[in-house]
Amino acid sequence: MKPPETFAQKILRRKSGNSVVPGQIVTCHPDRLLMHDNTAPIIAKVGKELKQFGLADPNLVVIVLDHVIPAASEKVAASHKKIREFVRKYGIHNFYDIGTGICHQVMVEKGLVVPGMLAVGSDSHTCSYGAVNAFATGIDRTEAAALLLTGKTWFRVPESIKISLTGQLNEMVTAKDLILTIINRIGASGATYCSVEFWGDIVNLTMDDRLTIANMGVEMGAKNAAFPVDNVTENYLESIGVLPDLYEPVWADQDADYKQAFTFDMAEIVPAIAAPHKVDNYRPVTDLIGLRIDQCLLGTCTNGRLTDFEIAGRILKNRKIHPSTRLLLLPASRNVLNQAMKKGFIQTLVQAGGVLLPPGCGPCLGAHQGALAPHERCLSTANRNFKGRMGCKDAEIYLASPATVAASALFGKITDPRKI
Repeated sequence: MKPPETFAQKILRRKSGNSVVPGQIVTCHPDRLLMHDNTAPIIAKVGKELKQFGLADPNLVVIVLDHVIPAASEKVAASHKKIREFVRKYGIHNFYDIGTGICHQVMVEKGLVVPGMLAVGSDSHTCSYGAVNAFATGIDRTEAAALLLTGKTWFRVPESIKISLTGQLNEMVTAKDLILTIINRIGASGATYCSVEFWGDIVNLTMDDRLTIANMGVEMGAKNAAFPVDNVTENYLESIGVLPDLYEPVWADQDADYKQAFTFDMAEIVPAIAAPHKVDNYRPVTDLIGLRIDQCLLGTCTNGRLTDFEIAGRILKNRKIHPSTRLLLLPASRNVLNQAMKKGFIQTLVQAGGVLLPPGCGPCLGAHQGALAPHERCLSTANRNFKGRMGCKDAEIYLASPATVAASALFGKITDPRKI
């Protein structure tokens, strides 16, 4: 009888063609390789070899320009130009130019990653696709360059952590509060090189919720963070034109072996904040009430989806943000932006004083559009608050949910959204 397997073991067994155990090294052909603005330095590593041998598989490659868009300098513009030339020369079909959206949102909403896939990307938040039952993980640029030529790479089979979720979240408490609470308990390095699986009452989490949670798997060190396929998954995929016969879900056996197991009652989660300069520097919002905020960032690949703008719009409808606070609006994709405009959420937030930015990464990593000045504080729905993350080593970044960010923008200081 075959021993019980975790999600990671099943995926890597299927892709490698061999039975696997944690710690084993296997060679696999991934289904997708994602790259973004860093495509230019990646292809520069193997320029000579590409001319000689070509791409192993043009259909493997997905390129999304999202990190510095529109180009903020001649250097960036030249890099984008090289990428477009590469796309044309090698016939890469899955190319998405500026304005389409942030790569992780684009990968999911375009149906480029589906249940049962093995996806890698030259970005650490590639783990987001675990929301749709893919084994998805970030790789470095050298590995990405080698994949362009060979179509394969190696993996060490990870140990697994089981997280069971019970109950449901209360009003004005979100998936961002949940994942910040989980990271606080496990630690920023507590899941290093582990595959994290989410079990339990996940039916109470929307696809937007799951994308937020999976996106931040790497912030506890995880190799990937995955959910099983259920009606929520199937309905979402059907809404974007991906029918069940186009994918083969994978999930762990009930009696699989785990390195650790945790249980979280979602009804006990409260609005949370990650204070500078670590994602696991957890504080309940009530500990920081009244702390002055200079800038609020609503969006990114973590919380830039329709439900995120909806909850912020509910809080700020027919209101104005505090005059001493800036509110930046960063949709995760053009599709999200169009939906949010159709429903009036963007108009509500702009009328409240928000500044709409193009769908991309910009302010999250401090590339442009929203960099901070020394001694300023930003309350952000992004996924990282490291020192210097938003362009200034002497600024402070606090991470929170869209509800907490919107409520705080209203008063210019950290505010409990449950009190609005």
